[in-house]
Amino acid sequence: MTKTVVNSWNEWDPLKHVIVGRADDCHIPPEEPALDAKVPEDSDMRGQWGRRPQETIDRANELLDNFAAQLEARGVRVDRPDCIDHSQPVTTPDFHTDSQFGCMPPRDVLLTVGSEILEATMSYRCRWFEYLNYRPLMQRYWEEDPNFRHE
Repeated sequence: MTKTVVNSWNEWDPLKHVIVGRADDCHIPPEEPALDAKVPEDSDMRGQWGRRPQETIDRANELLDNFAAQLEARGVRVDRPDCIDHSQPVTTPDFHTDSQFGCMPPRDVLLTVGSEILEATMSYRCRWFEYLNYRPLMQRYWEEDPNFRHE
């Protein structure tokens, strides 16, 4: 396997390396203040929470796996996150929520600028610790690329 070089300076160079998420153990989050404005009134998620039905997880993983395979077939290196247990509650001194979300959209949590990956805290309480899914990848990048910065 080729060692990682974190290096993204524009949006139009050919894609060489990307992280594609996983739908494993994805949850519909419990109600919380940030969700009210974001979940449509007619959504099947409204009023429900807990682990998503397995058939929806399987279908999402099928789509994500196919996307990853298409990228790899075009010579793009694809990394995938390690899923943590999203059924665990999120508790801080300021709030508590009964479960987490998942790790399908890495673009929400990570942004590459040059040789640095910026990590963002999510506004949803259920996504507060979502970055933990990507920490093994960040550790590997740090070990393989002496110029890599992680903020």
